[in-house]
Amino acid sequence: MIPVLLRSTARSGLLLFAVAVLVFAATELLPGDAVQARTRGRAGDAELARLREQAGLDAPAWLRFARWLGGFLHGDAGRSLISDRPVSVLVAERLPATLALTVLALLVAVPLMLLAAWVGSSARLRPPVGGVIAAAAAVPQVVVAGALVALFSGLLHWLPRVSLLPIGQSPWQRPELLVLPALSLALPAAAFGAGLLAGAVGDVRRLPHVEDAVLRGVPRWRVAVRHVFPLLFAPLLRVLAVICGGLVAATTVVETVFGYNGLGELLVSSVASRDVPTVQAVALLGAVVVLAGLWLADVVRGGAP
Repeated sequence: MIPVLLRSTARSGLLLFAVAVLVFAATELLPGDAVQARTRGRAGDAELARLREQAGLDAPAWLRFARWLGGFLHGDAGRSLISDRPVSVLVAERLPATLALTVLALLVAVPLMLLAAWVGSSARLRPPVGGVIAAAAAVPQVVVAGALVALFSGLLHWLPRVSLLPIGQSPWQRPELLVLPALSLALPAAAFGAGLLAGAVGDVRRLPHVEDAVLRGVPRWRVAVRHVFPLLFAPLLRVLAVICGGLVAATTVVETVFGYNGLGELLVSSVASRDVPTVQAVALLGAVVVLAGLWLADVVRGGAP
């Protein structure tokens, strides 16, 4: 167990460092910088140089990366180049809203994913159901969001078209604002996860003791709960880790579409204003979620008898 733990931790650490390099490199490729965005072209070259020096943007890229990564490892994500507030405070203000949205989306997506994976693993239904699952997983969140708004807001008038949640307010005080964004995240995630999990479900369903339970007339739901899904714990954790990371990334689109003030909306506004420290912190957070889930799945699989 200890070698598995050490190996998984080392691999996750290397992957996180690689992701940090990629995130920093991607932000370096953004046109312009926060100083230009803040001054809106009204400052001269001397003033721009002075402001860049104050913000530390005049240092070489390798030095800025070392400072950023060192501060991040010590719990300091830096300060916003636009508002001059600590990035950790900006993230903490938006994190509860995105966390509530992600948790609700997972509560909807996981049962749908397991049901679709079960149906899709059936030898008789695999071709048509597999095609439907693949097609559903390929639909972008913005299309799903538009269809849900058209149905539940435009046609049925059951839910609000936008989810304007004041920054810092608990989303559970206005649960109706969560429904459409959560469904927009959950439906494609459930289809994508079912596509990843269906093969593993099919392999377990073909095990002798599972087939024997079916032949003995055990109800299908009991076969799934008692004989199939307990053997899928490690693969399910890996799929959930990927889905969680995908949900964090997808909130960027969904929160922008619905005007929901979470981390995704913060990322979009920070990219527009070239607020690099905020962009880096939010982007790296999604990577941490995925890698933590994959690390846990590796440990569970490696420690299983």
